[in-house]
Amino acid sequence: MRRNPKDTEESARRISRRGLILGGLQLVFMGGLALRMRYMQVEQADQFRLLAEENRVNLRLLPPARGLIYDRNGVALAENEQNYRIVLVREDAGDVDAVLARLSELVRLDPEELERARREIARRSPFVPVTIADRLSWAEFAEVAVNGPALPGVTPEVGLSRIYPLAEDFAHVVGYVGPVSDYDLNRIEDPDPLLQIPKFQIGKSGVENKMESVLRGKAGTKRIEVNAVGRVMRELDRQEGRAGANLQLTIDSGLQNYVQARLGADSASSVVIDIETGDILALGSAPSFDPNKFVRGISVSDYGELTGNEYRPLANKSVQGVYPPASTFKMVTILAALEAGVIDAEETVYCPGFKEVGGRKFHCWRRGGHGHVDLNESLQESCDVYYYDIAERVGIERIAAMARKLGLGQRFDLPISAVNSGLTPNKAWKLENRGAEWVIGDTLNAGIGQGFVLASPLQLAVVTARVASGRAIVPRLVKSVDGVELAPPDLPVLDIDPDHLALVRKGMNSVMNTRKGTAYSSRVVADGIRMAGKTGTSQVVAITPEERAQGITRNEDREWKRRDHALFVSFAPFDAPRIACSVVVEHGGGGSLAAAPIARDIVLQALYKGTPPLSAYPSSQRGRIRTQQQKLILRDPTTLTDGRSRA
Repeated sequence: MRRNPKDTEESARRISRRGLILGGLQLVFMGGLALRMRYMQVEQADQFRLLAEENRVNLRLLPPARGLIYDRNGVALAENEQNYRIVLVREDAGDVDAVLARLSELVRLDPEELERARREIARRSPFVPVTIADRLSWAEFAEVAVNGPALPGVTPEVGLSRIYPLAEDFAHVVGYVGPVSDYDLNRIEDPDPLLQIPKFQIGKSGVENKMESVLRGKAGTKRIEVNAVGRVMRELDRQEGRAGANLQLTIDSGLQNYVQARLGADSASSVVIDIETGDILALGSAPSFDPNKFVRGISVSDYGELTGNEYRPLANKSVQGVYPPASTFKMVTILAALEAGVIDAEETVYCPGFKEVGGRKFHCWRRGGHGHVDLNESLQESCDVYYYDIAERVGIERIAAMARKLGLGQRFDLPISAVNSGLTPNKAWKLENRGAEWVIGDTLNAGIGQGFVLASPLQLAVVTARVASGRAIVPRLVKSVDGVELAPPDLPVLDIDPDHLALVRKGMNSVMNTRKGTAYSSRVVADGIRMAGKTGTSQVVAITPEERAQGITRNEDREWKRRDHALFVSFAPFDAPRIACSVVVEHGGGGSLAAAPIARDIVLQALYKGTPPLSAYPSSQRGRIRTQQQKLILRDPTTLTDGRSRA
């Protein structure tokens, strides 16, 4: 059937119109697209170039060198050493097990560390490097580098690691560093991005921990080019960080070494203070441990040995340990009584061997009593009844106030772990903490440094320094930061009558330099170096009736943990005090027998700045002292253990 010419013409018109509309729409779309492309390529070219650059270039942190720590004479206590290590990138390695097997043929890989590395490899992204082994020798490092083509994904690197050349001597003072843990991150409000670096090390204890912000330094950066999957292609540029500040401590490493050697195998501690400045010259705690083991990753067996030791080598007993100060506290009680005017130097108290109060007998250490004793004799012979009597008269509030004035019951602000404030009790303290009223028996016990009173060896050394100098000595541990000397603390004159302090010092002199003195056997006979001191024997647990029935009547017959603590405090020279020292021997028995000889040796070592001459000791003791000096293993303060100079 033929179409009508008129219909055909109309149809052609419609097709032409639709074609024009469609073509027009296409032109509009193409034009808009062209304009958009021009806008993006010309107008926004810089912005998209920047975005592309950011996708191609990564910024990574570079850990800074940790600040070094020195003693007062410039001897290195904490250093950084080159650490040769091996890292592996999983995506470059391919068959990780095969690569590790080949690597094991070249260097010895610790099975525990290797297992840890496998877990780390599985946990982290495939392009993140994981440390397989560190602290390699140069020969091992070179062996891996030479065989690099056969070890895909393995890279030998050089970094820095902490080392403590004096090891056990400064474990409790300097402390140690270790890898950042989840606990560390959780307790820091605004953690430094550096802490996110795998195996980055921070201070865990001691000065390393308390001065972390000063020692850590500031991170550097490097810009690296990566491909689409994050693999590093090349390093574009690098900006090194700022090393941490170097610290100089007040400790004398030679004296510290002697203190640790002299304390030996005992569970003991000692603190030595420069009376003129408050500088801590030695801070010893025994037994000690090797902090280098913690830096390298201590084994389970080694750590178990430390935690299972009843002598508690991980505890810093010099500042953390607190003990009833026993008779070393009598200086506090007598000063409180003198300042209150309840007693004078000539007044005597009769000691029959006990004092009875409220139907209870408070015994003197000498069961037969001391008879009539005055102030000087009470210190010289350490008569307990004398102090029961004056403590009852002066009262606990005045005793507690004097104790705080002399440095007890307060926490000194030192950059060291677990500094204890001790305890100086009074009536309000007992009511609040024990829910009971203070009784007269509490006062009598406090008067001789027993009962609730607690003090650390550091506090006892401060008390001694304040009595010897008449000034409010404040202990100091950091001498300078990056070579800039820190301002010494203000040491004002104590608000205590100088005549009263002189009476106490005279009594302490009698303790060591009169035949009836409790520490006469530990006297110093060198000209111009008379030593004054006070003994103390701190009861841990009284001998029970059951023990007496078993024939146990002496302290040394009991098991170690139930024996008394031995304490001694001293200063020297008597006429011009320069050194104050405290010694505590845990469960050591009598202070005159266990602690006083150690303190005498330490004070002489400090005054002579080295081994003292035998002429400083009583003639009858010189043979024993010579043998003792020969047995002590001391470190030459001018050399490292491998003979290298440390100056």
